[in-house]
Amino acid sequence: MPVIAFDRYYRYHDLTALLRAYVSEYPDLVSLESIGTSHEGRDIWLVTVTQSQTGPSQEKPAFWCDGNIHASEVSASTAILHLIHKLCTRYGQDEAITRALDTRAFYLVPRLNPDGAEWALEDVPRIVRSSTRPYPYDEDDFYGIERQDLDGDGRILSMRIPDPNGPWKIAEEEPRMLKRREPGESGGQYYRLLPEGLFHHFDGLTMRGRKIKEGLDMNRNFPSAWRLESEQHGAGPFPTSEPEIRACVDAVCKRPNICGAVTFHTFSGVHLRPPSRMPDDDIPAEDLWAYKAIGEKGHTMTGYPAISNYHEFRYHPKEVITGVFDDWMYEHRGVFAWTTEIWSPQRQAGITDYKYIDWFRDHPFEDDLKMLAWSDEKLDGKGYVDWYAFEHPQLGPVELGGWDPHLAFRNPPPQYLEAEVDPLGDWVIWQALASPKLELRELEAEKLGEGAWRIRFAVQNTGWLPTNVSKMAEQKKLCRGVVGEISRAGEPLDPTSTRGRSAPAWLRGGKLRETGPQLVGWSHVSVSGFGWHADPTDDIAVFEWVVTQPGAYEVIAKHDRAGVVRQSVTL
Repeated sequence: MPVIAFDRYYRYHDLTALLRAYVSEYPDLVSLESIGTSHEGRDIWLVTVTQSQTGPSQEKPAFWCDGNIHASEVSASTAILHLIHKLCTRYGQDEAITRALDTRAFYLVPRLNPDGAEWALEDVPRIVRSSTRPYPYDEDDFYGIERQDLDGDGRILSMRIPDPNGPWKIAEEEPRMLKRREPGESGGQYYRLLPEGLFHHFDGLTMRGRKIKEGLDMNRNFPSAWRLESEQHGAGPFPTSEPEIRACVDAVCKRPNICGAVTFHTFSGVHLRPPSRMPDDDIPAEDLWAYKAIGEKGHTMTGYPAISNYHEFRYHPKEVITGVFDDWMYEHRGVFAWTTEIWSPQRQAGITDYKYIDWFRDHPFEDDLKMLAWSDEKLDGKGYVDWYAFEHPQLGPVELGGWDPHLAFRNPPPQYLEAEVDPLGDWVIWQALASPKLELRELEAEKLGEGAWRIRFAVQNTGWLPTNVSKMAEQKKLCRGVVGEISRAGEPLDPTSTRGRSAPAWLRGGKLRETGPQLVGWSHVSVSGFGWHADPTDDIAVFEWVVTQPGAYEVIAKHDRAGVVRQSVTL
């Protein structure tokens, strides 16, 4: 078994070695391939996990997960590593996992953005939003403060600078903390806050943040409702302009059996669902009902609330985000996709009634006190650092301290990492098992008379979701219905060989290939029946053929998302 620890974050070389170790240890379950290379030339690894002895991955319903599209959100990689480990080590022991790998496939990308993560995991971290590629201009900002560890203690904290017009004051309730200055308040000791760092071309007065040259946000680069830089910062020059996103989109489109997806991010401790740019009323009601049912299960299993991007998770009430992964998967691929934001320090501190993004704009000071108590007790006081004097080379006497965002906020501290990501994998497995799944319902052959037989072949969708997965997929015709085929054993179908000819002599009734309907699951069923409820067999597709020659025949039912059923019959 690969030696892996879930209380640390792995750099690219070690991550690659771990993935190869799983392939070596579990060859029947795990395969590894590169779906492309990053801006700096690193392979983007895709791990396929399924029981190969029960069929190839492409003939099974599949589920997609990726992580670490944003550079410093490295716990997203850990969530997928932990899922890989759980699937491999519990196969044959856990009923749900065994059934999932026997009947489904998992496509898992632990680190979609290996370059940015490598910067974030360096001994002296370089923090960018996502890609290390310069954008929109390949030039450094000549002005502003650059975040740096000035005193060499391995942390980048905050600087508080005495300023009679500063917006902060020392809190009476807790002198270690700062509190916002009240409107009209004057005559006290006030401070200005800036990140620890140095100014470029400092004029002795003007203070602002330095623009980061690497300005891409790759989770704005997906094709769904992509917008120009002037409309949305960091979206790139065109949809899928970034090699990492192009690799992701290409890999997903080459795997039409993908029935759902989760992309892992940090932080907030929530499961986010589409749509991001329109209200819930603008998507099919059936899809909203399914999204809510999946989200409620996610809340139960993980403790993370499931919320709407548009209604509950906006960075500004007058702005929406577009070009994001979950919207693209839902709107262009027609599957239910989620963005899971790992880790909520607020919830760790006992703050449960808060509005995720809005909390950072405004919250009661009592919440700050709870956060401080949590840092003191659970993080050994390392999450919030008491202010201490420092002689800044440009500003003179300042103080360093405050929250260490790298430790307390951006990702779970290592000692909490495994417990945080463990239930997330269980929810992924549950979703995979809710996908549509074709299974044999009936196969019979009936002799009609001398030299004629009727073959009847029926398959059933045994999954919770319909074969098309979503109403969106049905409306946009993103996948065809169940396809039935017949051939004589040893004579596989070759459409080019029958061009310009009549049907084969052995086929008297039916078609060599016929497209049937989409098949329902039971996701649409109401909570109970009251005497007028009926469940029609819309989950079954029946194909019939009349053949005139004895021998062996092969029949196939297949669906891009629900898998393949192969059977043979001898007359």
